Amino acid sequence: MLNTKKLFAFFLFLTTIASAQYNEKKMSLGLNGVYTTTAKIYLSPNSSDNVIRNFSFPLSDIFNPAVEARYRIMENLLIGLNIDYMYKVASGSKLTFLASDNSTLSVDAEDGFRFMPVELSLTYVLPFSTDKFKFLLGGGGGYYWGEHIRKISGSGVSNTERKIAYGIHVAISMDYLVYNDFIIKSEMKFRDPQFTVKSKYNDTRILYNGQFVRPPNESFNSKINVDGVTFIVGVAYQIF
Repeated sequence: MLNTKKLFAFFLFLTTIASAQYNEKKMSLGLNGVYTTTAKIYLSPNSSDNVIRNFSFPLSDIFNPAVEARYRIMENLLIGLNIDYMYKVASGSKLTFLASDNSTLSVDAEDGFRFMPVELSLTYVLPFSTDKFKFLLGGGGGYYWGEHIRKISGSGVSNTERKIAYGIHVAISMDYLVYNDFIIKSEMKFRDPQFTVKSKYNDTRILYNGQFVRPPNESFNSKINVDGVTFIVGVAYQIF
């Protein structure tokens, strides 16, 4: 039968080796390029009709920048702060408005979102890391701020109400120490942030294809869910 104390001691020994392979620097700052596979915008999330409520406008191939700071709080543990800036708008959603003659008209719109996740992570340096390659496993929580963007013939909407959104994430990553204190990072992150907003059209009349249409006067609700897998590539510099 395997001796638990010996196994634990061996694990600590491996962890010490992996930790010692980091130099004495504790703080690093990085710039990342982020790719998220998919997101969804639910255009009528409060509808009593189940089909309408679950209908979503899909978005894909979302690229954005991010900044990150990491600090080594223990030999094999790092705490990190990450801030993304995401922006994505696509055409294809269909809306029904009243025309100037009181008939209904189908209007093409652009829908999208602006999104800023602020995430705090705790990351563990795995024991089989080497001098050049650091393998890490981590997770944490985030605060998510965002807004719904809608454009119709140059007219837009204003978000009048936002609900605070929180979430969790997990990530696996690899750091490659290129030269001295320079690091190239690759990461795969799993998160499922979503937020709801209430919006109102900026204009009471919109000129669309040569005629005026009237959007609804009342506010409308929408829900944005960034549900895709996130891939990250970045560079960092250990400053002290």
